[in-house]
Amino acid sequence: MLDPQVTVADFGGRVERIRPSVPVSEEELIAAAQDGDREAFDELVKRHYRRVFTLARRLVADADDAHDVTQEVFLRAYRSLDKFRGDAQLSTWLYRITANCAATHLGKSSRHRHDALGDDEAIVDERPDSNPELLADAASVRERLDLAIAELPPRLRAVVMLRDVYEMPHEVIATELGISESAAKVRLHRARKKLRERIFGQSAAEEES
Repeated sequence: MLDPQVTVADFGGRVERIRPSVPVSEEELIAAAQDGDREAFDELVKRHYRRVFTLARRLVADADDAHDVTQEVFLRAYRSLDKFRGDAQLSTWLYRITANCAATHLGKSSRHRHDALGDDEAIVDERPDSNPELLADAASVRERLDLAIAELPPRLRAVVMLRDVYEMPHEVIATELGISESAAKVRLHRARKKLRERIFGQSAAEEES
């Protein structure tokens, strides 16, 4: 369990565990969840839900579908947590599951809508900006990038998000999307070209001239 000092209380016949309100490392939470501790798994969900949903939202481009994908991700994670051995970070493992779930969802869906995201759905960037003077220009570029990514076909959007935003290696992307590594690289090249043309209004040929 998480803490050997956990106490047990009886609330009118309902037994509940009371945990001390101290920070718990992710490694401890994973170990406890693998031992069957649902509270530990719930805490892991709380810590990773936003990032998983953000990725799902980008991959399927529809908020309702993204919620469905996110739920499926954590359901699969719960069922497979005993197989997680810590070879990669939990977040990376969850991103792989998200890519797989999104690909499955898109394969079953007949809609494949490419609706642009709203103004309040900006790309999540966890890294702080060290140069405030560039924020205005960055916001403008991010807005154009936001729209450009949303307009990509789902197959291209998935690869560029997994590679350029979540920094997953080509071989992992290929495995999770069920394509060859060379196909993943080709899709990434096409996606980047489309984004460059959409954002900067120039083709690769113009760029090289």
